[in-house]
Amino acid sequence: MANVTLEFKASAGDSEPQNRPVLIIGQHATLQQVNWNQIKGKLQPVVTKEIWQAALSALNPNPTDSCPLYLNHAAVAALPSHVSRHNSPSSAHFVSRLVRSCLPGGSSRCIVMACERSDVFASSCAIARAFPIFTRRSSSSRRVEKKHVTVEFVIVGQESSALDAAELECITNAADGVRLAARIVDTPCNEMNTDHFLDEIRAVGTELGITPVIIRGEELNQKGFGGIYGVGKAAEHPPALAILSHKPDGATQTIAWVGKGIVYDTGGLSIKGKTTMPGMKRDCGGAAAILGAFRATVKQGFKDNLHAVFCLAENSVGPTATRPDDIHTLYSGKTVEINNTDAEGRLVLADGVVYSSKDLSADIILDMATLTGAQGIATGKHHAAVMTNNEQWEVACVRAGRSSGDLAHPLVYCPELHFSEFTSAMADMKNSVADRENAQSSCAGLFIGSHLGFDWPGIWVHVDIASPVHAGERATGFGVALLMALFGQASEDSMLNKVSPLGADAILREDQMERDCKRRRLV
Repeated sequence: MANVTLEFKASAGDSEPQNRPVLIIGQHATLQQVNWNQIKGKLQPVVTKEIWQAALSALNPNPTDSCPLYLNHAAVAALPSHVSRHNSPSSAHFVSRLVRSCLPGGSSRCIVMACERSDVFASSCAIARAFPIFTRRSSSSRRVEKKHVTVEFVIVGQESSALDAAELECITNAADGVRLAARIVDTPCNEMNTDHFLDEIRAVGTELGITPVIIRGEELNQKGFGGIYGVGKAAEHPPALAILSHKPDGATQTIAWVGKGIVYDTGGLSIKGKTTMPGMKRDCGGAAAILGAFRATVKQGFKDNLHAVFCLAENSVGPTATRPDDIHTLYSGKTVEINNTDAEGRLVLADGVVYSSKDLSADIILDMATLTGAQGIATGKHHAAVMTNNEQWEVACVRAGRSSGDLAHPLVYCPELHFSEFTSAMADMKNSVADRENAQSSCAGLFIGSHLGFDWPGIWVHVDIASPVHAGERATGFGVALLMALFGQASEDSMLNKVSPLGADAILREDQMERDCKRRRLV
């Protein structure tokens, strides 16, 4: 699926399947609502109305199903007829799977996505996940012909008009953000070290007319960023703190997104084994998602101050590497005794969130990271783990996950019971827990929050995406859609306003979502 140009159009136009293979996707009930006149131009003459109706009758999704319509040139695929309350009504994960498995081959192809308008944003991001950009296969480098996939949405339900130009622009930017994040995460460290990641940040800044602030190498040490510096000081390419800032006129609040950008994690001197180290190029997934989301969000218009803070380092091994027993002073002024150099993400993020508070005066701070392997045990491979000091935002994260397709589920937030895991006789705290069977993912998040202070008056949200950042050997671009939806109330874009759970009419929208869920037999 690599080396593909993805284009969203209000109408993909007519073409016979032999000339442009086509895949039509939707819930079974939704596909039955599609008018033959809306799709016949992409199927005739080889697929007749009778064949189409027979194919729909043959579909029996459990949870999905597909049926060829004409040889290997045309197919229809059905999404699950119902999903649980902890899944997205869009069935976004199944959309990605069906596109990967059922889309016919060819240099020019078409996807017709049949859904309700409320599912367009999540479905477009799900489709984007099926088309990764990064590849180093030699056959791809020799291929001259660029592949092209056109996506058309057929909207059913009450708001059944075709997507307008503004909606197409929104989903295009979101899809581009997903694919950007996935490309960075897929790229190995010999091509995506801290130098290269800074180039990616500068490129986004140039596109948006923003000059990044970069603090790097020994300057980090001099300015007190003991977390980022201590993690990355042994690497060939020095660590960095980079900030992209969007500051529009009339802003009423300041938001900071802080991303963990560990471009490779050997574990440091607490080194990983030969089976656990492969894949650690993905440890920059939080920073990659924030870069993709920042680009898309600013392009769509954002009314508040928005800072993207990237904590970049390679956790390497060398003569200057941090040792277990070393004590570092972080940007908060608090001291940390290192008892596990493989618990490095929380160290760089602690510096990042405190910088966001002290230097950027952020009212809302969200950090996103591939932080703990325990996240996959706590919330699974598909749901990010969310922890926050604010109950409203906890609920909002779950709702944003459902509306965006980037699913999220809460972790326990209970510092009075869990933070004692970091007790140190030598410093303010250790960096790794005493008991690994006591809410590891929650404790890891609490370490970050402790540097802000558990009495910090602002909103702090921690999102652990360790497992959802990839599906098999490919990155997913997870986090981009979640961020865009969660903060959509501050966007100038109407589609993002609608998928956001925090706008003025959020309760009304949530009530409507619940009614829609019941109508569509969600449980």
